[in-house]
Amino acid sequence: MKEIVLVIGGCRSGKSRYALELAKQIPGDRRIFIATCVPEDKEMEMRVAHHKEGRDKSWSTVEIPISLPEAIIEYSSKSDLILVDCLTLWISNLILDNNNLDISEAALRLTRSLKDAQCPLIMVSNEVGTGIVPENDLARLFRDAAGIVNQNVAACSDSVIWMVAGIPVPVKGGTQSN
Repeated sequence: MKEIVLVIGGCRSGKSRYALELAKQIPGDRRIFIATCVPEDKEMEMRVAHHKEGRDKSWSTVEIPISLPEAIIEYSSKSDLILVDCLTLWISNLILDNNNLDISEAALRLTRSLKDAQCPLIMVSNEVGTGIVPENDLARLFRDAAGIVNQNVAACSDSVIWMVAGIPVPVKGGTQSN
């Protein structure tokens, strides 16, 4: 059965770990991990390597920094599950690629792809709107864009889990536990 789950929370809240735990509950061995990260330094390369170590051989990793909606449609027809980690890096990539980005249109394309996908999806995203208003234009643009995308994805998700200090807090839908 197709289900869309959004796992959202602050930095280092346990989002990725929990998303992988949820994924283990979904049967099948054709699992696609869509990585939106573009490692640009040694520290980020180490983070990526650490994340890869946490996945078993049933996972195929594809790196999709920009064309996420298209990748979801392409891979969903030949997968048992797609896990996207993470939406906020995708948003950052979009903004850096096109400073005049229409984020509402990008969010709409993403939610259409989620609705049209043929397999279960787990989406990971950062909640960035609970802090102070950023001082510079680019940071405010990013914060606002992340808020718009997160709201749209949450609205079309069957379940939303908010991670707080490694604890999953169901916000919408079912009460998955690990």
